[in-house]
Order: sequence, then C-alpha cells, then structure tokens
Amino acid sequence: MTDLVAARHIGPRPAEREHLLATVGYPSLDALVDAAVPPTIRDAEPLDLPPARTEPEMLADLRAIAGKNRVMTQMIGQGYFPAVTPAVIRRGILENPAWYTAYTPYQPEISQGRLEALLNFQTLVSDLTALPVAQASLLDEATAVAEAVALMHRAAKREGVVLIDADLFPQSLDVTLARASAAGLGVKVTDFEEGLGSDDDGVPVLGVVVQQPGASGRVRDLAPLIAEAKERGALVTVATDLLALTMLTPPGELGADLAVGSAQRLGVPLFYGGPHAAFIAVREGLERTLPGRLVGVSIDAHGEQAYRLALQTREQHIRREKATSNICTAQALLAVVASAYAVYHGPEGLKQIAERTHARAVDVARGLQAHGVQVEHEHFFDTVRAHVPPARAAEIVAAAAARGINVWPDGPAHVQVSTSEVTTPAHVAQVIAAFVEVLSELPANCCGGGCCDGPRAAADARDGSAEPTIDGVWPEALNRTSEYLTHPVFHAHRSETSHMRYLR
Repeated sequence: MTDLVAARHIGPRPAEREHLLATVGYPSLDALVDAAVPPTIRDAEPLDLPPARTEPEMLADLRAIAGKNRVMTQMIGQGYFPAVTPAVIRRGILENPAWYTAYTPYQPEISQGRLEALLNFQTLVSDLTALPVAQASLLDEATAVAEAVALMHRAAKREGVVLIDADLFPQSLDVTLARASAAGLGVKVTDFEEGLGSDDDGVPVLGVVVQQPGASGRVRDLAPLIAEAKERGALVTVATDLLALTMLTPPGELGADLAVGSAQRLGVPLFYGGPHAAFIAVREGLERTLPGRLVGVSIDAHGEQAYRLALQTREQHIRREKATSNICTAQALLAVVASAYAVYHGPEGLKQIAERTHARAVDVARGLQAHGVQVEHEHFFDTVRAHVPPARAAEIVAAAAARGINVWPDGPAHVQVSTSEVTTPAHVAQVIAAFVEVLSELPANCCGGGCCDGPRAAADARDGSAEPTIDGVWPEALNRTSEYLTHPVFHAHRSETSHMRYLR
C-alpha cells in the first residue's frame, strides 16, 4: 500500500511503523505480536481471504449484489415506517462528515452546533408529548421502553410490579421483559381492555406502560386508564408516535408521567431496521431519574448564550453505583436528522403529513369494508387490522408481496396494513386488490364464523358492494387542540437555501 493510500485509512504509515518498532525495541511487527499475544489464542494458519481489491472495485461488486434485491414498499408498521429524507438534510447531515462522525462527545461544549440541534430535538419531543423535560435521544424505542420501566421502579422506591400493555410492539415487549428479568424488576404483561385489573396477589402496581397507537393499530381514549393508575399511586408511561401526536391528545395532557417512542418516521430512513433515535420525556420532578444526556442553555464567559450538557447519567461520567442508565450509545446523528426534519417542515408541515398518512389508512379500511372484509378497530391512526378467514392471512401477504408490497400477518386470521408518508393511492389500490384476489376465490358461505360481514362476503369481495362504515373521525377526546413547535426555529427555515444556512 502506498503512503498516499495508507493516509486515507486508520493505521500507521511505513515510516511511523518503523519508529514505533524502534521505540518499543522489536525488529518487526511479527516479533511484537509474538511477545504481546499468547500463542494459545492465536490462529497459526493464515486467513483464507480473497485477493485484495481496490475501493472502486469493491463498491462495484457491492452495487452488483445490491442490484439483485427487489425493492418493496413497506406497509408492515410495528414501529417502522418509510419516510422521506429531504435532500437538503440528506446532503447536509447524513452525507456530511462534520455531522455523521458524531459519537459520544466527552467535551461536548466545543460542538455548539450539534448541541443546538439536539436541543431542538428535545424541544420537538417535549412539545409533541406535552411533557416539560426531554433528553437528547436513546438507542431505540425498545430500549426506551425498558429504560422507562427501570425509571418507574427507581422513582417509586418500593417493591411492586409495572404492568405492560399486551398491545405493545413485539420488539419493545421482548427487550423490556429481558431487561427487567436481568435486573430483577417486577413486570407483568396485561390486556388493558378492562382497565388495570385487580391486585389480588398483593403486589402493588408501581407503574403502567401503554402503547398509543397500539401495535394492533388501535387508538383509544387513555384518560380513564391513566386516571385509574393515578388513583392506585402508579406512574404512567405512554409509548407513542411523534407524528401521530400532531393529531392525538398528547400524553402530558392526559396526565401521563413519561412518554417514549421512536423518532424514525421524522425523516430517518428504515436502514434495514435500524439504527433509529428514540426519545423519552418526563413530567417535572422526574428529571434526575432520566437516562442519557440532557442539553441545556447557559451563558459563556463572554456573557453570550451557549449550550452545554446539563445532565449526564452514564456510568462513564459518574460513579457506576450512581448511574441511572447503562446506555453507552445514543443516536445523536439521527436525533439531529429528526430535529432538522421538524425545522424543515414546521408544525403545519408535520400536521399535513400526519393527516395524509391517516387519510390513506382510512382509504384502506373503507376499501376493505367495501369488499366485505372486517376491520377490527373503528379508531386508528395509520394501521388497519383486518380479520380474514382462518389460515388466509399468509395468502393475502403473498398476494401483496407479488404486487411489491409487504404487509404484516398477525397470526393465521389477521393482516395489518400500515400507511406512511410515502403511501400513495396506487399502494392502497394494490393492497385492496391483494385481499380481493384471495377472498374472491372463497365460497359464498365461507365466513359463517364471523371473520367478515356474513355469507355475502365472497360476493362482496368480487363486486365491492358492501357499505363502508369507517369515516376516520375520532371522538373529541382523542383530538389534539394544543399548539406545538411554537419556537421561531420551527418557522424560519422553509426553503432549502435557508435550511442550508441553518445546518451550517
């Protein structure tokens, strides 16, 4: 490797290597390795590697492999939604090493621009959740839920159990149960259809985690459940969706103590499932129990406004026994992307995206109902849950995949379809066509078990003659009426030119 090429990569150049060996007193790197690495843990045989290739050659090979992929439209949901990353954000942040090389700033105050962007992220989360304190991102939504459970146990300072919504996203449920088991925290998965249930087992309820919208797509009035939890002295965490909160009554206004979730759908690509920035926000009084880092506004030595890390609760920064979190990696870059997305679109733009997403879901639901398919939930934001004849879910999923769309099979008799910023009327039509293709082949009396609207379902699937009942209108209690993103930064950078100046 030439010095010029070596300079582009991490590692010493030949002259530097010779200086290193002379300094430590070994004639060669092999001799240094022989002295430093015990032979019992070394492999005596050389690695079976292909011939070295240049970077352009390797990129060409990777593009050829990627070209074999079939690009699908993702309508699976479950906390993951396609999003549009504005070109100015893609170029200015995701493809800009001044931003994308961020990791954990141990001297963060020298990165004032990054701290300002993270402060905007905190403001975005705080405004949309209606909770006064939000921190500067977490690893992902699943660990955010687990952190909320740990926080509620810390804040309660007594033995007890946290009830976890059975309608939580499956990955959040799995991670939370695993983390709670490892930490010895009491948790119990509960169906909140009939409220919190009794505590006949004598174990007090310390906290409640509820998903809104649920993994099944359901949107419900959480006020009665939250009030019941408060009466029993429990803290309440709402796992929620920032885009949905432009339309839904926010957790803070319902009396929740915490809100957690993912900021992925605010301009962050799917990235094959991650990484994605998560958030956590709390009411006043819980600030000191927050995991992660909190950006604050201060005054510098010259009397000017400056940003600093006001709270750092990782074990690297304080004594391990005092740490409130073992989270070693946040998602600073992707939190910056989400905040820039909110700055770019502003409150009006986010509301329009949310309303369009919801309208597409209503189109899916009404289209399915018109063809005799039972839609389970009357109220939803972006996810429609359809009840189909037993063992037909897989066929519908396959029919949608043949049309280039992935949907979610939840067991043999349920299919879920989730809309997003990128969903078009053509996508809606293709999804409905996939249902019709499968269900129209069934005999007219196939649905006597209640999976659709009676024995005419197969005929309705053919002609679309059933009458839709869903109109997409929510009860007043579900509708957001409060303002959000009122800070001037969310109103000042609509053009790409202005946004480029903002990113500098």
